[in-house]
Amino acid sequence: MNMSVPVATTSQQSDQPLILLSKSNPVFCCYLFWSSLLIIKMLLMSLLTARQRIKTKTFANPEDLRMGRTPEVRFNDANVERMRRAHRNDLENVLPFLLMSLAYVASNPHPLTAKMLIRIGASARLLHTIVYACIPLPQPTRALSFFITFGIVIFEAFYVLICAIKYI
Repeated sequence: MNMSVPVATTSQQSDQPLILLSKSNPVFCCYLFWSSLLIIKMLLMSLLTARQRIKTKTFANPEDLRMGRTPEVRFNDANVERMRRAHRNDLENVLPFLLMSLAYVASNPHPLTAKMLIRIGASARLLHTIVYACIPLPQPTRALSFFITFGIVIFEAFYVLICAIKYI
């Protein structure tokens, strides 16, 4: 008795949506790689902010003052604030990118297009962090990297809406 499960081909994927979110789907694997990279980057932003606080002895909580041997709470260091803004920007933009890209992958897009959008969107977010928090560059560098990912998320959202509208 053969108990093997048949593997779906690309044309069968729309009939078997769970295959779309498995390691047998190269688009989903691309999504897994880039989303993992972005989440690691976001976690590292917390450490970069902490490093900047320690370096400049800028602590926002009274209980942290002993660590930096500083007498008062401070909120006004430009470098710390830049890190915090970059991290907040990630929270506001990376999370929608990850969620929308997952929905996009689940809607069975063209594989080449999907992988390209995921790679470009994630790379633009990585570039955004570099030019915002690490090596500040003049505008429009940061704005371009922001709007690239923003445009991709909008495209993916409309694609998913069009695919899903027949089900409402």
